[in-house]
Amino acid sequence: MEININKTDSTVTVEFIGRLDTPSSLEASKAIEPVLEDAGKTIILECKDMSYISSSGLRIFLTIRKAAAAKGGKVIVKNIGDDIRNVFMMTGFLNLFEIQNG
Repeated sequence: MEININKTDSTVTVEFIGRLDTPSSLEASKAIEPVLEDAGKTIILECKDMSYISSSGLRIFLTIRKAAAAKGGKVIVKNIGDDIRNVFMMTGFLNLFEIQNG
């Protein structure tokens, strides 16, 4: 799992590359700490290159959402593939996040 973070004045883009599974979620939790500090901004979770998400990965998305809600920010999940969309659908995450493709 590779995570790239790009910040502007109004947005934080977090790009997830690879598998966000249980072993990589510990690393990911540490990597997103700066994102949580800027949770008052619009946070874009770019998932076009994410191939898999486990329950541990979903927990990271929830952590970001909770921080944004507490600080008045917004979270947008972009470009999820069909497999990840199915996981989001089965877990109710499609209702929790704004999903954008394209």
